[in-house]
Amino acid sequence: MPVSEGVERRKVTTSHGRYYSARIAAQRRKKLILIQNLRKRKCVRGLRISTIRVEKKRITKGEALAILVGTQIGAGVLGLPYAASKVGLIPALAVLIGVMFLMLWTGFIVLKFSAGMGGAQMSTIAQRVLGKAGGWLMYVSIFIMSFGAILAYIAGMGSVFASLFGISETAGAFIFWVLASIVVYRGLEASGKTELAMSYVMLALFIAVTLMLVPHAKLSNGLYTDLSGILSITGVAIFALGCHTVIPDVYKGLGSYEETKKVLVWAFIIPTAIYAVFMVAFLLAFGRNTPQIATQGLESLYGHLGRIVGNLIPLLAITTSYIGIALAQQSNNEEFVKLKRPIAWGLTVIPPAIVYFAGVKNFADVLAFAGDTGDMMAFIILPILIWLVDKLRKR
Repeated sequence: MPVSEGVERRKVTTSHGRYYSARIAAQRRKKLILIQNLRKRKCVRGLRISTIRVEKKRITKGEALAILVGTQIGAGVLGLPYAASKVGLIPALAVLIGVMFLMLWTGFIVLKFSAGMGGAQMSTIAQRVLGKAGGWLMYVSIFIMSFGAILAYIAGMGSVFASLFGISETAGAFIFWVLASIVVYRGLEASGKTELAMSYVMLALFIAVTLMLVPHAKLSNGLYTDLSGILSITGVAIFALGCHTVIPDVYKGLGSYEETKKVLVWAFIIPTAIYAVFMVAFLLAFGRNTPQIATQGLESLYGHLGRIVGNLIPLLAITTSYIGIALAQQSNNEEFVKLKRPIAWGLTVIPPAIVYFAGVKNFADVLAFAGDTGDMMAFIILPILIWLVDKLRKR
């Protein structure tokens, strides 16, 4: 069918001496050819909310979900039962669900602005909306959070390797740091495949641990309320559900705003459900005596088997978090500070290792520092401020 079919051909001449209908038909043909050529291109996909085109998908939705979930399920899941034991079962569940909705909302904010800017990292988003000061504040917040988290993960894995393999904590930390940092350097695709495999194993372990605790659970152990620990459970929940730094990388890997949005919803629902079941199981089994690293309590119930299972969970959980956070900070260094990949990688993973091997090895204190400073600012305060400033500008 001709492009000009149905158009009335009135002989109205233009300054170029052409008929009006012929000129309109020619313009339509040009547009049709342009659209057909764009559809034939295999390496780009247009997004409705952005004029910028991104690369073809490099990761699947399953890998994207694994990266987001793996980034969340790390040291936080090990500390949640202990924090919950300070407030009781009902308040702990209420705080966890409330924080989940808040973090999901700020996650949507990050995704929307990142997609609108062609996959920009959080520091770049803050700079474009809040100015240079906002950009650097976001960068420093993420850097502090990433630095503290990576340092805590190295310390935690040193202890896990020592318990599992009978080597020194320093040697265990070094082995873990080398292997995990290699995965980070290889980038998002390698991270996605690695975390997808580990996520399945980790899910099976969570189910196994829950079943192991069921015979020892008593409802009376968790039915108490003590609001003096409300700030502690809130802080740990924020740290446990923080995956915002990885959202821009996942968006660029998928290449679709709508697909990333759907994955993001499940990326918060799944960890929250796992956290809730895990937290309830330990709280009903140990009550106020829940250990600081929850899985350590398994050894007191099941001996050697409990020690093995209790160390495998932190092994996988911390590894997935290390990869996700380090990957996001590496991308942040590349984009915001304009560093080349080797330098961005080195700035991300080497300083925390130096501090650890210099003698700073207190897992809990470092984790608390990272959560109370970087996480609160980067994942809640600044995204909400970006959203408010954008709303005011549109008005």
